[in-house]
Amino acid sequence: MSRRTTKVLKVALSALHYSGADRLAAPFTRGDGVIFMLHQVMPGARREFDPNGILKVTPEFLDGVIRQVRDSGFEIVALDDVKARLRGGAVSRKPFAVFTLDDGYKDNRDFAYPVFKRHNAPFTIYVPTAYADGHGELWWLALEDALRRLSHVEVERDGVVQSYSLATDAEKSSAFYDIYWWLRKIPEDRARAVVRELAAKAGFDVAALCRELVMSWDEIRSLAEDPLVTIAAHTTNHFALAKLRPEEARREIADSVARVVKELGKPVRHFSYPYGDDGSAGEREFEIARDLGIETAVTTRKGLLRAAHADAMTALPRLSLNGDYQDARYVKVLLSGLPFALRDGVKAILRPLAGSGDGKPSRALKYPASASTR
Repeated sequence: MSRRTTKVLKVALSALHYSGADRLAAPFTRGDGVIFMLHQVMPGARREFDPNGILKVTPEFLDGVIRQVRDSGFEIVALDDVKARLRGGAVSRKPFAVFTLDDGYKDNRDFAYPVFKRHNAPFTIYVPTAYADGHGELWWLALEDALRRLSHVEVERDGVVQSYSLATDAEKSSAFYDIYWWLRKIPEDRARAVVRELAAKAGFDVAALCRELVMSWDEIRSLAEDPLVTIAAHTTNHFALAKLRPEEARREIADSVARVVKELGKPVRHFSYPYGDDGSAGEREFEIARDLGIETAVTTRKGLLRAAHADAMTALPRLSLNGDYQDARYVKVLLSGLPFALRDGVKAILRPLAGSGDGKPSRALKYPASASTR
């Protein structure tokens, strides 16, 4: 997301807050629940070149969110309770909130866990099994690290060598976003090879970065001894499943679930799609997860939960606790559900206009709107 878009969204969220529109709309737009998404939780201020800073929030912000969620009338529950809460409806119950963290970073244990423990709040960590093995590739962080260390790089893209000057933080940021989004589009093996090559030029090993930042199985097992903690699956290699052949996608999900079961000796009923946007996980992946008996599977598509999601349990939306939006005002407005109601209202108006081009209406989505929009 560009800085300009971020600024526009902050202005819009602030306007809804200061006008009181979110407070007035909340009884009608809040929905039945919310699943929060986090990645890294760690102290410290943002750096000037910090393209992955959106994936980091401070322990103080997390503490404030937990307090705010409860003050807003939400009950914090474990993922195991979501299915029953959605199927039972929320007519006579509080709305519920679930906290989830992707990738299994050590800072989840060191900084997030004490906050959740202090509030007696359950949470879930989704683990890519290759990461816990110590040989996974946190390629987006490796790309950032490589560009931070280098003053110039060349990348061969579709047979053409593209050069990037990295003399300033602004140039590094521009290069990061250009390379990052290109890597997201190309085959996974090729993308990982590009980042390994850049890391080698910068003088570090991508797998070593993983071992430095992600918990080992022993560390995960120790953390999982607390009943507040649920460990769930996040594929083996953190591949965008939609890029893979059906049998490969199925193997990435099934093998990761089986491995977590083996390592922890507990059932694994929950799963998170890597990247989780429309281009990384869709109806094919949702069906695979359901066929494998997974109870809940979460995307990164933005939205709150409603009773209708009980019929789409492998395509659940989440609400990102984003490093760019560490402000109680934004969380308050998003929890009201008003921004998503406005978004879905606009889409409902535009959808009949976006036909197939032959005068026929476009195919109806199989999953609830808020679970199938980015």
